[in-house]
Amino acid sequence: MNTVFIGGSRHVSRLPAQVKERLDNVISNGHRIIVGDANGADKAVQKHFHEMAYEKVTVFCSGDSYRNNLGQWETHNVHPPKHLKGFHFYAAKDREMAREADFGLMIWDGKSPGTILNVLRLIRAGKKAVLFNVPEKKSHTIKTTDDWDAFLSRCSAELLNDLRDRATPDEWIPALQTSFPDMLEEAPIASSPKTDDDLATTYVSDEPLAKAGEDQPADLNAALATGNPATVLDALGSIAKARGMSQVAKESGLARESLYRALSPDGNPEFATVIKVLACLGYRLEAHKGLKAQAHET
Repeated sequence: MNTVFIGGSRHVSRLPAQVKERLDNVISNGHRIIVGDANGADKAVQKHFHEMAYEKVTVFCSGDSYRNNLGQWETHNVHPPKHLKGFHFYAAKDREMAREADFGLMIWDGKSPGTILNVLRLIRAGKKAVLFNVPEKKSHTIKTTDDWDAFLSRCSAELLNDLRDRATPDEWIPALQTSFPDMLEEAPIASSPKTDDDLATTYVSDEPLAKAGEDQPADLNAALATGNPATVLDALGSIAKARGMSQVAKESGLARESLYRALSPDGNPEFATVIKVLACLGYRLEAHKGLKAQAHET
């Protein structure tokens, strides 16, 4: 059973027949649905699943209460920082859904930046998204940064500016092909893309660059002992690449490209990111008194 993130624009209050067919296919395959609580497309999707008496639905909402839950399904409350308002307040649940989903279906009114940002969040997490353009009655399957860049090339300057303004720095980063040339040179060439059903991307292959061995904890401890953040990140990044960066990204819930950037010697990751990566690699931090501390005590 896969988890499908279904979202869309507030101006879409009625679902096209093509979208309903896709939703019925989701039902026939028994997938789990996660959907927001907004008016518009969210409410229309809820209405369809409620009429079909489908139970495998979870409604995500930002804050303590939901706006719409037509089937009285399970709810997932996301609590954004209290200072966030408006779009950024409600975007917190969208980011959470993109992390939890295996793939997404976005129902677009042809101009809403919020719907497009959900596609971006899915792509950054290495997942596939299908974008259905309601005015054009046409669907776009977006699996890679190449697909994303091709889509952006057809967007208006106004929409691009809105996307940049609303996206976080981690979301709005250049495509992997232009952001990490050194890593591309070191990594093997990607294998042939899989079919749509495989939910695979055609990024550079994440096959291990080195075998995971018993010396890796020692290398990491030696890096930590230097007290040099760049050395620590270099060691941690090498271990993550040896494990497979896509696997680490999936287990940590972090975007693959963001991990590459954060774990480079020039990276500046949040401490929470480092802890998540360590946990995914099976490591934990422990505090021990160093030589300086022992010298002060004598």
